[in-house]
Amino acid sequence: MKPNVGKNDKMIRIIIGILVIGMGIFYNSWLAIIGIIPLATAFTGFCPLYAFLGLSTEKPHKPAGK
Repeated sequence: MKPNVGKNDKMIRIIIGILVIGMGIFYNSWLAIIGIIPLATAFTGFCPLYAFLGLSTEKPHKPAGK
């Protein structure tokens, strides 16, 4: 799995994941489980939907010494 989630995207996913989990806990709802998805994609750096669509927010790495 090649990383396809960039730094800013990861931060947004972490914030959204925490908020959704918090709402799920507060409202005693299934949202708490759904909130795990953005957290998982942020921590792994890989989003299956992005891979399917051919998208990436990860910056390309420059070769060393250039």
